[in-house]
This record gives sequence, C-alpha cells and structure tokens, in this order.
Amino acid sequence: MSYNITKRVKGTFEKTIYKVTEELQKEGFGILTEVNLKDKFKEKLDVDFRNYVILGACNPKLAYEAVQQEDKIGLMLPCNVLVQEFTDGEVEVSAINPMASIGSVENDKLETVASEVSGKLRRVINAL
Repeated sequence: MSYNITKRVKGTFEKTIYKVTEELQKEGFGILTEVNLKDKFKEKLDVDFRNYVILGACNPKLAYEAVQQEDKIGLMLPCNVLVQEFTDGEVEVSAINPMASIGSVENDKLETVASEVSGKLRRVINAL
C-alpha cells in the first residue's frame, strides 16, 4: 500500500491550489496551514526551488473522532496535501494515505476513521 495518493494535473500551480482547496472543502476539510517551501528555501538558504506547497488539511469531525480513539494521533494531524510544480510545467498533487500509516499506531479502533479519511482524500485527488 502506497503512503500517498497522487495525480498529475493540467493547469497552473495557483489554479491547482485553488481547485484542491475547493475539493477539500467539499469533503469537509479546511486548510489549517500552508507551508511554501520555495519561499522558505529562498529565505533561509538562498536556494531557488520549484513551486512546492504543503497544505495542512483538517476535517474537524473526523479529527475529533480520531483523538477520541487515540490521544496522541495529533502527531499525525493535519493531513498533508502536497502541490508541486515540475520544471516541465506539470503540476502534481499528493495526499497522505492514512491507511498506510495507521498500522504504526497499533490501535484497531482507528481503522474506520483512517479508512473514511483515506476515501475522502482519494475523492479529492480523483476530482482534480
């Protein structure tokens, strides 16, 4: 099982981030954080890098359910969604697959929540 759900899409980097955010909202996710590594690498290392943004997405209802089952699950929250642009102009969107990492938690009660989150993220990626 792959740790990510990935798709290459057509369109500009900025429009892709907008579309990803829209699709996440349809599945009940909001964006808690946005980390722009291109800007950070330039600021901190004076390195030029491609467009590379990590969106920290959270579905409050499912996050609450997960925390009720496992108090340290917050270490794996929020769900990261990566949008990156390659030198050929292609844009790729990847989401974490919670089903791939849930085994490391050793709590069978989380499997239902992880499966639901995984399905929602898969729908987001497929809708792009």
